[in-house]
Amino acid sequence: MKHQIWLCVAILGPLTAQAQDSPAPIPVIPQIAVTGRGEVKVSPDRATIQISVQTRAATAAAAATENATKQQSVLSALRALGLENDQLSTINYNVYPEQRYEQGKEPTIVAYNVTNTILVDVRKLGQVSPLIDAALSHGANMITSLQFYASNTEVARRGAIATAIEKARADADAAARAAHGSLGTLLEISIGPYSPPPPRPMMMARGATLDTVQLQTPINPGEETLSVEVSTRWKFIPGQ
Repeated sequence: MKHQIWLCVAILGPLTAQAQDSPAPIPVIPQIAVTGRGEVKVSPDRATIQISVQTRAATAAAAATENATKQQSVLSALRALGLENDQLSTINYNVYPEQRYEQGKEPTIVAYNVTNTILVDVRKLGQVSPLIDAALSHGANMITSLQFYASNTEVARRGAIATAIEKARADADAAARAAHGSLGTLLEISIGPYSPPPPRPMMMARGATLDTVQLQTPINPGEETLSVEVSTRWKFIPGQ
């Protein structure tokens, strides 16, 4: 009988050689990790206005009819100032009874209130004041929200990124010199998640009527702050 011992030798030989090999150690690179924050001021160029018509009558139908007439007058006035249909949208319509409560008696309905609210998308800030004044002059009696926002922030965002990197490099260089070394090449950079500045609301005006609007409503959109954070890692070169 023949014994095939040579098979075992063929298998064990490479395994033994492989076990003797060890990976070369990976050199550790001294590093400095720094986070930088960049901020840029942006001027709003858009606005949204919530304009409401609120009416009250003895019946729901009467209140709704009066409301529809006034709201249609408001919409016509806004369109006359150049607004398109896609800039005007109804966001709330509410009918509710006004009740009187007396002790020991069932509540009784004394009137019905109807509120119709439209959202106006203003694409030219110079129209904000005329739009508010026109709405109040044609039947609107509630301005429930006025918010400004910037429609295009990409250029400002990139400027904030550049500022953040410059600050990170300056901090990393200061740290390297404080550690008696110098700053080497940039190893890694990560830009944090970005979200545009939220719309900036102004104080709400409620119950405004034609009697209170004698001059053009003064509006000042101001500025918004856009910020971006970046994380960086730099090579540190120890001093000799």
